[in-house]
Amino acid sequence: MPTCRRKRVLLTEPSPALLNALKNDPSREVFYLADTGEIFETYEAYAARMSFYRLKQFQCEVTGKSGLDYFQALESERQEARTMHSRFPDQLKAAVLKAVQWQVMGRLDHLVEAVYDRFKDRYYPDEKVFIDIEGEKWLARILQVFPPKTSSSLKTSPGPVASTSSSPLSDEPTAIHKIAEDLKISVKDSIAMDDPAKYLYKVQVLEEEKQPGYGKPDKSKGKEVNRSQWSGHLMDVNCSRMSRDRLAFSKSILRRFIRDCVDRDAAVASPWTVKPAIAARYGVSSIMPEEIRKSVETLKKGESDKRKKVWEEKEGPASKRQKRAQAAAENEKILAAIAEQREREAREKAEQQQKAKEESERLAAEKKKKKPIRYPTEDLDVVLGDKEKKAGMKLKRPVPSKLAMPFGEDQETNSAFLMSWNFIVVYGQPLHISPFTMDDFEAALRHSVIEPQCPLLAEIHATLIYNLRTVGFERHSAIMSLVKYKEEHGDNEVFGVTIEQLTTAMADVGNNWERAPLRHSEGREGWEESLVGCLKDHANLENFPRLREVLTRLLFSPDHAQEPSGSVAPSPSTSPAPLRLTTPTAPAQLYHKLPPKDRVDIIAFMCNLAVSSKAIHAHMEACEEQLTALRKEKIEVNRTRKSYLEEIAVLDAEINGDAKPQTNGKPAGEEDVVMRDSSDLSDVPNSDAEDAAPKSASVRRSAAKQREAARAKALSDKAALNERRRLEEEVSKLERRLEGIEREFRKLLGSVRVKPLGRDRFYNRVWWFDGMGAASLIGSGGTVQYGTGRIFIQGPSEFDVEILRRREEDVDKRRREEEGEEGMLDVGEWAVYNDLQEVQEFADWLNPKGVRELALKNTLTKWWSHIGPGMRRRAADLNANAKIPEARRSTRKHAGADILREPYMQWTNRKAINGA
Repeated sequence: MPTCRRKRVLLTEPSPALLNALKNDPSREVFYLADTGEIFETYEAYAARMSFYRLKQFQCEVTGKSGLDYFQALESERQEARTMHSRFPDQLKAAVLKAVQWQVMGRLDHLVEAVYDRFKDRYYPDEKVFIDIEGEKWLARILQVFPPKTSSSLKTSPGPVASTSSSPLSDEPTAIHKIAEDLKISVKDSIAMDDPAKYLYKVQVLEEEKQPGYGKPDKSKGKEVNRSQWSGHLMDVNCSRMSRDRLAFSKSILRRFIRDCVDRDAAVASPWTVKPAIAARYGVSSIMPEEIRKSVETLKKGESDKRKKVWEEKEGPASKRQKRAQAAAENEKILAAIAEQREREAREKAEQQQKAKEESERLAAEKKKKKPIRYPTEDLDVVLGDKEKKAGMKLKRPVPSKLAMPFGEDQETNSAFLMSWNFIVVYGQPLHISPFTMDDFEAALRHSVIEPQCPLLAEIHATLIYNLRTVGFERHSAIMSLVKYKEEHGDNEVFGVTIEQLTTAMADVGNNWERAPLRHSEGREGWEESLVGCLKDHANLENFPRLREVLTRLLFSPDHAQEPSGSVAPSPSTSPAPLRLTTPTAPAQLYHKLPPKDRVDIIAFMCNLAVSSKAIHAHMEACEEQLTALRKEKIEVNRTRKSYLEEIAVLDAEINGDAKPQTNGKPAGEEDVVMRDSSDLSDVPNSDAEDAAPKSASVRRSAAKQREAARAKALSDKAALNERRRLEEEVSKLERRLEGIEREFRKLLGSVRVKPLGRDRFYNRVWWFDGMGAASLIGSGGTVQYGTGRIFIQGPSEFDVEILRRREEDVDKRRREEEGEEGMLDVGEWAVYNDLQEVQEFADWLNPKGVRELALKNTLTKWWSHIGPGMRRRAADLNANAKIPEARRSTRKHAGADILREPYMQWTNRKAINGA
């Protein structure tokens, strides 16, 4: 039985109400725990018991393993019991259980010692033992047991005893080792009455394959033992040449066997009894014999009398008068104790009231004098005080624009657009495509004329098609998916085209897409057909839900009567879809009519597939290696910079610390020289004239030494200043290198994982996509470069919203106050800051007392030298490319020329491979 805190876990008994329900309401529903057989009235009781069983606080009683749940401990005990029963000799089980039945012993160890001493030299028919032959151990089976011949056995015994069955319960002609089963007889008496050394055993050596050393030559004595020479031999041996396997019979195994098979009541002098099921299996009587019952009762009575006697000797014999006196004294003591207890309770109550009063006073004082909060802390716990408001801290965040997003308030398309642009730009190196701005990407997606063709669209699709040729696909998966949809839902029309018509038109388009040469020098001619072929083999209605609509637009054109007039320039709004598309047409003639949303969906789908390509994976692994090298280089550069700064500090101490104090602008030594000038020697008395010459000479020598030291000091200071300038230049170089490492680190890290700049107090994520992957923040000659030139704000995730809901305060109310009704973003919703002034106001709105906004503010500060110039450069480019509506030309010829002057049409792919 598993234990919990050294106590056995008892199973829950059914309540009286359940037992009554068994008789009165047998169909009543209950909760049954199958592993333990327990029954519960309510689910709460069942769940509580199951939770208790699942706690990792149970211990296996057999092995002592702890940290298990109840079922693991129970299974461990069962497994150990199975192992123990399989090892313990079956022939010994009945004899041992008969010996321990009804024995009265205080400790289990004593019972094990007594049984082990009785049976260690006694063996039974059909038992496997080791026998000693010429100093070697051989495994053999006992065939017959010959008990010692006594006077009674000579008269009655018919002959030697042989086993009639392998079972220990088989009937034997002559009982053997019966005296050993009676533990009331001492060991010496049992040996005298039935000496195990006088038993003779007829054994048969087992075959060579069953010997424990089979297959392993024994060369311990210098010669190899032939294991087959004794196989099958019959011989007579006694117990001195016999032994059992220690894994089958030892004190520890015997103790586990007895503990698993017997039980005992908690009462004093209770006998050990074999469990009923085991007793029935091995033929052990479960009915206590009358003589044993009387002896057990006598033992119990003797033990009880012994304890009573010990108490009486300690207390002394008591007469009736003494008993009365003792009773009176005890009553007085009880009354005194009650009175004392009441007094103590009154004192404790008064003390508790005093403590409660002091505690309330202390809490009130703490409220008045609140401890200062340690910043930074949780952002939502930070509340602007009067001091911050007076200091000009912004109370409301500038509202980011949702309409200024590339696709307005179509959040799904915005997310796909941003992901696609970021993927293509970040992985420009493995895709062999030059970086381009997000504005160029948006304008290319809105390119709606067939001539001139947009090179950016052709390069994007071609590079992705080349990449997807290395990704596994299922041939004609789109057609099979459409046919399956037709079988399940019928053949309905979309844009006037049935699935049958669509699959027929798809059959002959793009079948050679994975081998079609989309050469850069030829303008990627044929990429539209290859795109349809790629979608045919990679897409289906599960991974691309809008597949049917997109393919219908790419393969069917409207009637000329219904065809709308196309715009000559990219339009920010998509044209309405035609009502019916009935004419099969080549994809190259229809892609320019595809709405921008469909184009975004196609490119996003292809990007999601390209992530699993070998080229992208290899590039990510290379970036990881470069990141590791950059980290090491950054550590080394910082270490060198620190050593240079320490040298500069030492030089500063030398230059400033060793300067001597001056008097009237001259060194102190020179002042002394002036005081002792030779012009004043005429005033010296004649008596000292003889000493004047030597003194003036010593003064001149000391002055010369001081001037020499001053010149040396000046040279030393000059050298120190030169060294300091050199070290400062080295530090400047190292700092520039650290800046370059940070930029390279951002580029490489963007190829592995894209992370936002940070999150504000309401868990809105702030994104800046510039300078990642193949894009760079600084061009040749130090010119500013940008990819987006904007700061994007994304609403909190569902997990973050759940965190906000769990707070006690009304977060929505606070968001309306600090973000504004129009500035609140839903889950995953996008907005953007296009103006640098708005970004600056947003940075000023961030409160550095919060952990999230402090980290975000530090990151914005770190990259501000690139964010600001990038946004200004984008604004300048937009102003330079802006057109005056009146100056636009209406003719198709001049419209084509205008489109060619657009920035997205002037982009060229400098990374394209010549052969592709």
